[in-house]
Amino acid sequence: MLFVCRANLCRSAMAERLARAGGLDAASAGTHAMPGLDMPPEAKAVLLERGADPAGFASRRVDAALLAGADLVLTATRAERAHCVTLAPATAARTFTLRQFGRYLAALPPEPTTLRDIARVRGRLRAGSPLDDDLTDPFGGPVEGFRVCAGTIADIIALLAGRPRRDPG
Repeated sequence: MLFVCRANLCRSAMAERLARAGGLDAASAGTHAMPGLDMPPEAKAVLLERGADPAGFASRRVDAALLAGADLVLTATRAERAHCVTLAPATAARTFTLRQFGRYLAALPPEPTTLRDIARVRGRLRAGSPLDDDLTDPFGGPVEGFRVCAGTIADIIALLAGRPRRDPG
């Protein structure tokens, strides 16, 4: 699974490390990332508070090859989802905002899930607003904003980690 935000410093970086701490295979990238940057100290502190390891992180820019290789792409905002789908149109059916995907998972019964199950829910639920779908960027703000962001991410990852996936996706 690939998490994508704008700079790959806060939201997607924290999502990657929280997912890995939850036993999931995860990577991250940013639509406008400058490669090789470390995440801010607030993000590191919040990850450590949640038992996730921030060590060795380096930002990277998303590209079509990364997207094509991901079985699931979860973005921080609608704008980043649009950017990813524009870069790799074939990924549209498996690209969601993180909060949108969390709503879809919560609407399904607690049994093994495929992307086809998610697509059926996607067609049944009303579309979310940007307030429903976009994850606020905590960059430059107080550590509490990072905690709120990480809490939202962790709740959705817990839904995902607790749900076995069936093949085919």
